[in-house]
Amino acid sequence: MSDNVLKLRDRGGDTEKITINLGYVDLGRVDLLVQEGFYSNRTDFIRTAIRNQLAAHADAVTQSIVRHTLELGLRDYSRADLEAVKAAGERLQIRVVGLARIAPDVSPELALDTIDSITVLGALQASAELKSALAGRIR
Repeated sequence: MSDNVLKLRDRGGDTEKITINLGYVDLGRVDLLVQEGFYSNRTDFIRTAIRNQLAAHADAVTQSIVRHTLELGLRDYSRADLEAVKAAGERLQIRVVGLARIAPDVSPELALDTIDSITVLGALQASAELKSALAGRIR
């Protein structure tokens, strides 16, 4: 099933919103850089800062992904994938850095029969019913 893993682009249409608290002085410095034209807006500054930090720690991230046997990028789990896992008498430990998606036609029963655990550093997209059924297995 590893042919079902896609590398996510660094920039894309799918994003996750985060909220941060920033001190007034730091916020003023960001606004000053925006005003001076170094960045188009606060979001541009924050994205650039995050990308710079990720680039600075790229080796550590790569080593951690290998050490923890995580899949990097977009990982889709279809109903057919999970039915094949069930037919083989196997169970999944889903471990993704990026985005893990479980198809909307996967029933809670099938998910419970085939998924032992889910660890996603990023985002998990699945129906509310599926997330509720798997709540005890999501870390």
